[in-house]
Amino acid sequence: MRFAEKSIRTRIIACVIAAILLMGGCLIVTIRLNQRTLERIGGSYKTNAELTEFSTNLAETERAMETYVEYRTFESIDSYYHYQTLSETFLSQFQTKPSTDIVMQKEYIVQQITESFFTYSRNVVTARRANNMTDVDTWYGKSLRCYSMLQSEISQLNILFMQKNAKLYNEYRDNYAFMTRVSIGFIFVFFMLVLAVLYFSVTSIMKPLADISAVALRVANRDFDVPLFNSTARDEIGNICRAFDRMIISIREYIDTIWEKALQETELKEKEIEMRELYADAQLRALQNQINPHFLFNTLNTGVQLAMMEGADKTCFFMEQVADFFRYNIQQKSQTATIDEELALVDNFVYIMKVRFGDRLQFVKDVPAGVNTQSLPRMTLQPLVENCIKHGLNGSKGIVVLKIKTDSFFTKISISDNGCGFPPELRKKILDAALADTGADESVPDAGAEEKNDKNTGTGLINVITRLRLYFHRSDVFDILANGEGNGTTFLIRIPNV
Repeated sequence: MRFAEKSIRTRIIACVIAAILLMGGCLIVTIRLNQRTLERIGGSYKTNAELTEFSTNLAETERAMETYVEYRTFESIDSYYHYQTLSETFLSQFQTKPSTDIVMQKEYIVQQITESFFTYSRNVVTARRANNMTDVDTWYGKSLRCYSMLQSEISQLNILFMQKNAKLYNEYRDNYAFMTRVSIGFIFVFFMLVLAVLYFSVTSIMKPLADISAVALRVANRDFDVPLFNSTARDEIGNICRAFDRMIISIREYIDTIWEKALQETELKEKEIEMRELYADAQLRALQNQINPHFLFNTLNTGVQLAMMEGADKTCFFMEQVADFFRYNIQQKSQTATIDEELALVDNFVYIMKVRFGDRLQFVKDVPAGVNTQSLPRMTLQPLVENCIKHGLNGSKGIVVLKIKTDSFFTKISISDNGCGFPPELRKKILDAALADTGADESVPDAGAEEKNDKNTGTGLINVITRLRLYFHRSDVFDILANGEGNGTTFLIRIPNV
């Protein structure tokens, strides 16, 4: 997980710990530098102290030699070799070659005289062991003179060391004062740098909260046109940003829903007013045409009686079929009918059409034996048969086939012709128009359906499709298909088996 995706508490604690570690490191480095400077100041006169110690060891060596010469004891000879070893150890640090530097040259001189003193003193000890007093006196005198000269040179070297160390002491002291000032400035600069890092870190952490506060203030002032955060962070602020985005989206969707409902209510009110106006107009037309059915039936009955008196049986039967056809359309109060009732109406209509077209019209009905009691909207099959007859008689013999098949789910009624067929664009236009009209009130009477069919072929089909979809509450109850042979059209009705 990246550092930016960690929790706010973890990031703040990490920033504080980092600042503490950086400050601690700064202090440790500063203290260490000051300690080294102090160590140099303290070690400025170390060479003088070491040279003094060397001089003391030489003095003890000389005293042990005198004691051995005088008393010849084991303790004196042991002390002699002990201090000689210490002196030789320190002597190895001196300059072993001549030099142009005064101090180094003096060290070289002291080193050479010390070697001579050790040589003379060893000869003294050797002669005393052999009890050769003559050699003892000779080498003892040389060693004393050499020792006296050596002490003089050591004093001069000590003075040179003192002068050199005093100069170094002043330099180290000045360096210490400079380092103190630099350390103070470094600590101040580093402290400001740590503050800047903390400031920018905390600002980067808290900036989203400031943005949320500004957006929340706009939302509180009913300004919902605010940009979304679209945050991908996985910390607490990221969760708040995503929750705030969801809240803004929910508020906008709620407002849009309210507007849509308001528009729908306005449209419904407008449709209600329009329906009331249409209903009032239909009532007026119904009152005006109340006398028409009685006049029509009286006229048809008179024609039937006249045909019977003249012995015109075909004309009599024809007029009886026409009377039954109009009686089905006008006198039935129910808006629904069974399949058998619709088939009986189709038989009446086909008989009338055969009288008109003669042998040019062939009607085939393939209906299973039995009673078909399924319900469907009244005047559904006749307009479809009429449409097939109108477009099936394409200057030659027209064949209209009506079939009924039943399976486990649907009762399928197909009405087909052998006409010129249905253009795909017209089929799509009729089905889309019927789908758009599905919201109409199914109780509205289909007055003047035949007149509409005469004026526009699609109007009657749209009326049938719309009433079927409203009645069965399905959009797949009706379809327009092209015949497999390439000619003609098939209207397919799917009645669900409840």
